Amino acid sequence: MDRPDRDPFADAVTAFVALAWLGMLIGVSFLATPVKFQAPSLELPVALEVGSVTFAAFSTVEWGLSLGLVITTFFPRASRTTVSLSAAVVAIVTLQALWLLPALEARVAAVVAGSPLPPSAHHTIYAGLEITKAQALAAISLLALFRLGWRDRQDATAEAP
Repeated sequence: MDRPDRDPFADAVTAFVALAWLGMLIGVSFLATPVKFQAPSLELPVALEVGSVTFAAFSTVEWGLSLGLVITTFFPRASRTTVSLSAAVVAIVTLQALWLLPALEARVAAVVAGSPLPPSAHHTIYAGLEITKAQALAAISLLALFRLGWRDRQDATAEAP
């Protein structure tokens, strides 16, 4: 259920945070990461180390973005759908930071040391969570933008003679 009394500024900031985060996510996870493995002169251990440093830095940025999303959706009390999507995004960031990134870092360290570990599902799980996170962020931003547009439409209708 939408909340007509919700401050439009909160919706604008929610849309901004979600869209900025989505853009960074696409740039880091879906563009830069796969492309670096196509560089013929970049050896696998080096590519993995670069990826490890990149994802560690991006994880820190995601914690800040998570805080921004929580502030703009939970405290002004956005719609139940937006709150649920935001909670899912924060849960994914938490799961990735506390479980998946350390597990993937151990795998990178093993490759760099010359003793790779047997295959695991960690990368597939991480990629699946990145896709889910991207979809949730897109939905959050669209819902916030829709609320802004709907509010403007209602205001224009109320002002019409």
